[in-house]
Order: sequence, then C-alpha cells, then structure tokens
Amino acid sequence: MQDFDFLGALLRLLVFIPAVGLHEYCHAKFADMAGDMTPRAQGRVTLNPIAHLDPIGTIMMVLSNATGSGIGWGKPVIVNVGRMRNPRWDHFISVIMGPISNLGQAVFYAILLRTGLVGLNLESLADPRLALQSGEAFASYWVTMSLIMNLGMFFFNMIPFGPLDGHWLVGQMMPPPQRNAWYRFCHGPGMYIFLAIVLIPRGPLNPLTWYMEHTMWPTLRFLLGGS
Repeated sequence: MQDFDFLGALLRLLVFIPAVGLHEYCHAKFADMAGDMTPRAQGRVTLNPIAHLDPIGTIMMVLSNATGSGIGWGKPVIVNVGRMRNPRWDHFISVIMGPISNLGQAVFYAILLRTGLVGLNLESLADPRLALQSGEAFASYWVTMSLIMNLGMFFFNMIPFGPLDGHWLVGQMMPPPQRNAWYRFCHGPGMYIFLAIVLIPRGPLNPLTWYMEHTMWPTLRFLLGGS
C-alpha cells in the first residue's frame, strides 16, 4: 500500500459516483416507465447517486486503482420483468439505457473539451496533485476523467458475459429455451470465468486489455477529434 495513490483514488471516486448513479437510475427509470414498480418501491427511481452505490463495488473502485484497473460497480436494480407491459423488449430497453447513459455522458464531456469550454490537460491524469492547483485545473481533470471513465463503463458493461448488462441484452435476442440456458451459464460458471479474466494482469494476454484497446481508445480518439 506504500505506492497507493490515495488522492488519485479519491478523485476517481468522485467521478465514479455520478457516472454509476446515472447509469443505475436509467435502469430503474425505464423499468418504472414500462410498468414495473419494483425499482420505485426500493427507492431507486431517484437521481440521488448515493441510493445507487454498492458498498463493495465502491470499495473495489478505490482499491483497484492500485492496479490501474479502476473496476467498480453500483447496486444492481432489481426488476420484475413480468410486470412490464412488453416484458422482452421493455427489459431490453431498461438494461441498455444504463450503458447508453454513460455513452451520453462521455459525448457531453467530449463536447466540453472539443469546444474549448474546458481545457484538456492530460498531465493531471498522471499526477492528480496538478488537479488541485486551480479551479481550472480541477475542471480539466474532472471533465477528462469523466469522459474516460464513462466511455470505459459503456464498453465494459456491453461485454455479453458474466454479470454485465451485455449478457442480458444477448439473452433477450434468444428464443426462451436458449435464453434461460444462457442466463444460467452467465450466473453460474460464466461469472467465475469472467472474474478470472478480470484478475489477469493488464497486458497482451488479457482479453479485456485487447477489447478496450480496440473499442474504447479508438472511440476516445474519435470524440476528441483524433488528438
């Protein structure tokens, strides 16, 4: 823990809270709009990000910064698909709107940087102490890190495996027997396989590293105009 970057972890946590809060709110809101009152009964149809924080997921977000991965998660939104007016596609929409909210946030922050309303300063990402030098420096750090984190959350959650949103989306496009078998796999052995992949150190042997290099980083360069 000697080399643990407490300041960097704290600043990333402050970026993580609204990003994951809006993500989970969108899951809850669109399920609520589809007729399922379960998220509302659990107090999840709220923009208050504290209601959407998972204690273990938040702690993991802080601790995983030591390895540079920064993996965390929010409190899952419990839904009752049977209460939705169109169970199959209403569930699909309520699931996909979580990642879409992160993509929307990323585009918003990219616009702030592309238009010059907020300056791009990548040095503060490597040395978070620079973010505290002035209000302008903090705004630059906040917007840049929010862009990167939300874009990462979008592509990460779209992975069709394990407990991530993507596995629900793939399942909804399958016939019922295959869908049920797919969910059983993802909630059982698939989850352990995914966790094993996550624990592989970042590098050429990690499939997640390859995936992010070919999805998130090209999209980031596109949003920033190739810079």
